[in-house]
Amino acid sequence: MNILAIGAHFDDVELGCGGALARHAANGDTVYVYVATVSGFSNQYDQSVRSSQVARAEADAAMEILGVHKMFCGEFKTLQIEFVDPLNIEILKLVQDLKIDMVYTHWVGDIHHDHLALSRASLHSCRHVPRLLMYRSNWYHSTVDFRGNFYVDITAHWDQKERAILAHESEMERTGRKWVSFFRNEAENAGQRIGVKYAEVFEVVKWLQP
Repeated sequence: MNILAIGAHFDDVELGCGGALARHAANGDTVYVYVATVSGFSNQYDQSVRSSQVARAEADAAMEILGVHKMFCGEFKTLQIEFVDPLNIEILKLVQDLKIDMVYTHWVGDIHHDHLALSRASLHSCRHVPRLLMYRSNWYHSTVDFRGNFYVDITAHWDQKERAILAHESEMERTGRKWVSFFRNEAENAGQRIGVKYAEVFEVVKWLQP
């Protein structure tokens, strides 16, 4: 099976579906990742917080940890993704050229500007992909509820997910490693609901059972 995980920034798929991707790779599936932005960004005072070069190098390390076959990188600027045809076409080409069977993408209720635009583009461009799941990659509040209704046991792959998150050293320094503790708690809580140690939970858009 050919898997495509779609993220707005380097680190999104690691946080949102890194365990599931590692599990796919371990099971023999071919895992691809598409990241839409260059991922460098500055703060409100126009001071560089993370360079695009550093973000890419950290992502390369994370992809290797998860067993990703290949990562494709867009050139959209961070915080400037829009639901426009160039983005739709870029995703559609990947879906068709790679013969994708299953997609993981951002949750359509995410309030982050880039995440929401990419989710909408995914729903449009992946309309013929038989399986589509949405993930959360932050802790922002929204006005709608994430309807997590699809669980993946990642107990055997939590270590890979954690190491992939930690590979983003620049963000770990900025956030004080809060990402790791937050997503570990999320995985533990999801795991308790289904009787395993660690799990990731997704919202199903569609699932065609062959």
